Amino acid sequence: MKHRRFNQSQKAEIWGRLTSGESIPSVARAYGCFPNAIRRMQVLTGGAKPRARTIRQCALSLAEREEISRSLALQLSCRAIAARLGRAPSTIARELRRNGGGHLYRAHAAQRRAQRQALRPKPAKLGQCLRLREVVEAKLALKWSPEQISRWLRVAFPADPEMRVSHETIYMSLFVQGRGGLRHELHRALRTGRALRRPKRSVRIGMGMLREMVLISERPPEVTDRAVPGHWEGDLIYGSRKTCVGTLVERTTRYVILLKVRKNTAEEVRRAMSARIPDLPRQLRRSVTWDQGKEMAEHVRFTVDTGVQVYFCDPNSPWQRGTNENTNGLLRQYFPRLTDLSRFTQRQLDAVAGSSTSALDKPSTG
Repeated sequence: MKHRRFNQSQKAEIWGRLTSGESIPSVARAYGCFPNAIRRMQVLTGGAKPRARTIRQCALSLAEREEISRSLALQLSCRAIAARLGRAPSTIARELRRNGGGHLYRAHAAQRRAQRQALRPKPAKLGQCLRLREVVEAKLALKWSPEQISRWLRVAFPADPEMRVSHETIYMSLFVQGRGGLRHELHRALRTGRALRRPKRSVRIGMGMLREMVLISERPPEVTDRAVPGHWEGDLIYGSRKTCVGTLVERTTRYVILLKVRKNTAEEVRRAMSARIPDLPRQLRRSVTWDQGKEMAEHVRFTVDTGVQVYFCDPNSPWQRGTNENTNGLLRQYFPRLTDLSRFTQRQLDAVAGSSTSALDKPSTG
């Protein structure tokens, strides 16, 4: 292991590995460096893959600058060089003036200077507008999510374009130090508590396939359209010591049900769901969509007991049950990470479910 610097092609390859879900230690081993070298790359951009640097198509290329250098060695004038390149003489004159004149001109040095000058980091909107920054910071302190803040601003200031900001801008202002805008310590107000963007995909090792799964591709079209109520999305949210709570969200009405689960076994999850689902009206018991976690290993028995068909998302595709993912993010306001979830009674969970349903009904008001 050693300390090292990476060139642009290596950085691009490293970001490709990270965004595909490969772990930092695995990437570090592949490049023979310490994991901290990879982590530093992530911290500088907040965990988001940086955009590739681009230069205007009309700008001089390295090949053209090399031609200018050769032409100067032949003692050609700016007008003659411009004619050879098909450029305006003023373009050649400015290029020479910016790089020390004809006697000091070097093609590669001029190219590096042009690339540096082409970088124009746009000032962050939250760093320019004090009023907007203060409002966003106040809402973050109240545990509002960036998505809620962004949508609330459009309602609260309908005639003031200056008071608009996207949720992505809020996230990056929190994650990237030195970008300007929000105080970095405010990332602790996020429900995830993270100060780093994580890849949407992740490599899951050792996850066996469940038997007799019905995949989401076989789900009726009415579920996708949200035209008919009674189709649910479910998952578990975890606390300390592997304690967990089951979450069910109805896709059309956003109605939330929380299940007290003593442990994350398939038998316990089936028992909790089978005890709660039959209490619903028959027209609200149509299907449940879940990921391919082992806690749903007894899905066939659950379907036999309740008549509710279970559909499974594709691997590494949590967005296919996005309503439940968003709800779980909201529930982190009530159940922070590392909280012992076993201490909550079913009555307390029902009260939280009612509050969550109200927030999901009107997300633009927070």
